Amino acid sequence: MLMQPMLARLKQRHAQCQIDVFAPPWTAGLLHALPEVDNIVTNPFPHGALQLKLRYQVGKQLRAAHYDQAIVLPNSLKSALVTFFAGIRLRTGFIGESRYGVLNDARPLDKAILPLMVERFAYLAEAKNGHIPRPLPDPQLSLSNIQRDVTLNKLELNLSKPVAVFCPGAEYGPAKRWPENYYAQLAQRFVEKGFAVWLIGSGKDKPVAEQIVQLSGDVCVNLCGKTDLADAIALISSATVVVSNDSGLMHLAAAQNKPLLALFGSSSPQFTPPLSPQARVIKIDISCSPCFKRVCPLGHFNCMMQLTPESVWEAFEQLGITA
Repeated sequence: MLMQPMLARLKQRHAQCQIDVFAPPWTAGLLHALPEVDNIVTNPFPHGALQLKLRYQVGKQLRAAHYDQAIVLPNSLKSALVTFFAGIRLRTGFIGESRYGVLNDARPLDKAILPLMVERFAYLAEAKNGHIPRPLPDPQLSLSNIQRDVTLNKLELNLSKPVAVFCPGAEYGPAKRWPENYYAQLAQRFVEKGFAVWLIGSGKDKPVAEQIVQLSGDVCVNLCGKTDLADAIALISSATVVVSNDSGLMHLAAAQNKPLLALFGSSSPQFTPPLSPQARVIKIDISCSPCFKRVCPLGHFNCMMQLTPESVWEAFEQLGITA
């Protein structure tokens, strides 16, 4: 979602350009919702896999498209190889992992000038030595009521009550996840106020969500693993409020301008904040946070343990939302 301002900027600079995105198949539901994207080219490579021969074969297949430019967002060497094998004339990305030659428009990254990830992506849409327009527009994502209703009908859900959507997962690791018992306590508060509570996420998040359901006294609906990304977007569009760890789903909620309580522990809102005026970052200031570790290196997990359900509920009440 954080690359959407980059795509919009490319359309501004090159009004007639075609934008194809090389991405894993699970991202299709999101990419189809972005009007700037013309086509999706499936990235078949598992995370971390080199598979050099297959990368050459995929690159060779892409030569027929005669792309003018490739913008490589990851900083790894292997992520740039397909564009090199495809013979794309201009290959743009940040300097990293000795990619000189593989990228012929390799740019240094000044983290002080571009502190946010969304800014770094947008900068790659500019000509070399150019500057991003400021203020940079927030990512935007919209969904029709028809698309929303299709998902609700498929999952046998309704909007008879206001909905609090919880996003309790975090692909990066447990250090970014608010505790399950805290989510459970918060769910009970929402239900007492007349809300329905839906838990959304991938299949990997299902065990965490099941714990929340049990600890809450079965007051939540666990949808983790039952939806694809397009469904998740539709469910978020149905929400009255979203509570999320620092995750991809948090950015989807922000892009839909939903009232959002974004919970930060080991990561930093100075790098990947939810970009929406409706979002509220909730974080406590302790000396060891952010550490950007997958698991708490000190063993106490205070960055999340001291972020209590009471403080999150108080932040919700300050939004002025009623059932």
